[in-house]
Amino acid sequence: QVDLVESGGGSVQAGGSLRLSCVLSVGSGDGRCMGWFRQIPGKEHDWVAAIDGDGLTHYADSVKGRFTISTDNAKNTLYLQMNSLKAENAAMYYCAIRVASDCSMRAAMYAYWGQGTQVTVSS
Repeated sequence: QVDLVESGGGSVQAGGSLRLSCVLSVGSGDGRCMGWFRQIPGKEHDWVAAIDGDGLTHYADSVKGRFTISTDNAKNTLYLQMNSLKAENAAMYYCAIRVASDCSMRAAMYAYWGQGTQVTVSS
């Protein structure tokens, strides 16, 4: 059993920022990839960002330069700093763990998921 709990979502105006947090019941970093996905109602999960077991980060083109994924291993927490938010970024955001050090853009490759935190962006 692996538990992931997201928080930090909310409603912001376009151009604003949010920092999402995901508290893990297991340590972050070595031996796994940790990622963030988004979901719009009626659609499948879309990959947003990931950090692999070596600390290397990966981003979807749509968020590159605006979002930053990071970890605080001492707190067993994964973060997604979201800056310059756009209306198109509004979605339910989920953190997820892939049991492998290398990352994937496919949601099916991630074994454990949080409950999600809602991000709303007004324009």
